[in-house]
Amino acid sequence: MIRGNSVLLRAPEPEDLESIHRWGNDSEVSQFMGRDRPSSCAQVRDRLEGHDDPTRRLPLCIDTLQGVHIGTCALGGIDAVNRSAGLGIMIGEKQFWGKGYGTDATLALCGFGFGQMNLHRIQLYVYTFNRRAIRSYEKCGFAHEGLHRQVIYKLGKYQDVAIMGLLSDEFSHAWPEGYPG
Repeated sequence: MIRGNSVLLRAPEPEDLESIHRWGNDSEVSQFMGRDRPSSCAQVRDRLEGHDDPTRRLPLCIDTLQGVHIGTCALGGIDAVNRSAGLGIMIGEKQFWGKGYGTDATLALCGFGFGQMNLHRIQLYVYTFNRRAIRSYEKCGFAHEGLHRQVIYKLGKYQDVAIMGLLSDEFSHAWPEGYPG
C-alpha cells in the first residue's frame, strides 16, 4: 500500500469492479474521463485485471484512511529507459470531491513514482474545463507545458486539453523529506 495523509493507494481487487463500473457510467463523473461511451462490467474487469504489460502500467484504487473506496489512479505508459510515466486519477464518489483527496492521492502516487520507481518525469493531460483538477495538479507542483486546442468534443463543443508535467527535482524540492511528510 502507498499511504498519503488522507488516502491509501492499493492494488485493485475484484470487489472494486462494481463501484468502478458505476463511476464510469455516471455522466457527471465520466465527463472528465477519456471514455465517451458506457462500459460493460466485462470491459471494466479487463481494464482492472490489466491485460497489458504490468511493467508499463500501475493501476491503483484510492481508499480513505477509514477504508472507503472513493476512486482510482494509475501511472501508465511507464518508460523505464526515459524514466517517465503518465498519471491518471478519478475520484468517483462525488461526496469526496473538493475535499483534498485527489490532491493527496496525486502527491502519494508521485512520491511513489519518484521515490520508489526512480522516475524522472510524470505528465498528465487534463480537460481545460476541469478547473478543480487543474488547481489540484498545480498544488502538487505540475507545470503547464502546452495545450492541444479543440482536440475533443465534450459537453456540446470542442474542448482544449492541457499538458502538465512534474520533474523529480521539482517534487523533491517541494517535498524534501518525501511525501507524506
